[in-house]
Amino acid sequence: MKEMTRREFVRTVAVGGAVLTLGDAVLHKPLEAFASGKVDIGQCKSVRIRCISELGWFDNKNLVTTLTGGKGPEESQWEKPWDYKNGAGSSTLIDMETLNGRHHRFLLDTGWNREYMDECFKREKIDRMLEHGEIEFLVISHEHLDHYWGLETTLRYNPEIRIYIPSTFYPEGMKLLAGADYKTAGVKNSIVHGGKLIKCQPGHINKLYDGCALVAFDLPIVIRVRGEQSLYFNVKDKGIVCVTGCCHQTILTFADFARKRLQGGENLYGLYGGLHIVPFGPMTPEAEKMVAGMGKYGFKKVACNHCTGLPAVKRMVELGYPVVKGSGKFGSQSDFYVGNGDEIVFG
Repeated sequence: MKEMTRREFVRTVAVGGAVLTLGDAVLHKPLEAFASGKVDIGQCKSVRIRCISELGWFDNKNLVTTLTGGKGPEESQWEKPWDYKNGAGSSTLIDMETLNGRHHRFLLDTGWNREYMDECFKREKIDRMLEHGEIEFLVISHEHLDHYWGLETTLRYNPEIRIYIPSTFYPEGMKLLAGADYKTAGVKNSIVHGGKLIKCQPGHINKLYDGCALVAFDLPIVIRVRGEQSLYFNVKDKGIVCVTGCCHQTILTFADFARKRLQGGENLYGLYGGLHIVPFGPMTPEAEKMVAGMGKYGFKKVACNHCTGLPAVKRMVELGYPVVKGSGKFGSQSDFYVGNGDEIVFG
């Protein structure tokens, strides 16, 4: 991906515009902060979240073997020979209701295995919603295979859909949007994305609607991925809801950002998504510290799944955290957390 100099960046700015042009993409214009350093993202009425799939893969051993093989976790994910049949995928439908009663629906991530994701989309009627334009856009949290490589499944039903990505995407990820086939990695996309592509700069608070903002965090992640973006909602009379794909930035960094940078961030109401604590194994001292550290935020609803790891979820329950249970249906590994086909409402 070509880096843009400060001079080139300044030349692209359209005074008074809502976005900043950057080639075939646009950069979302961040909100201005108050003197306190905090930003008011407004308020919404509620957030309804449906887990389309939180099952990133089927077999841990299979995935870890490929992850650690070759040149190890530092090797690019695009160069590793993943077992496509072991792939599933993480994807979430978000339905935010504004204070005036209007609903905005969008996707967070699009999974990995295209056939698996297509089954999930049809089960939850996401295919029809995409075809009818009822889903406004797709947010890609980060480039990892289980969140992004199922891109073709979404584009099959709406190739013109607006897509938000972190500006830290590597060239391989950008190329997938234009149609590509990475034979070694076993990933391809045969449908060219024809809609608006919006790149979000790390650290900027990008208001999508009143009560909804998207923030990218810049950090290196294993198998040559950089950056992850997550969502914040401010639910009236309830507080801030933090929604994430994998939370590689850590839940402590994610929550602290809300407290320090968002108006109302001192009241953290809800949490949803993968927290990447023990995705492959038992609790460790570092994981124990991470889970214990969550207690200071006082979340009223905790709906963690995907890469959080079942041992971490069980530890949260032991500590008395308000963990929301699921149904355990449609291939979910446990009913300890919100799983495939389950819904949770904040508000």
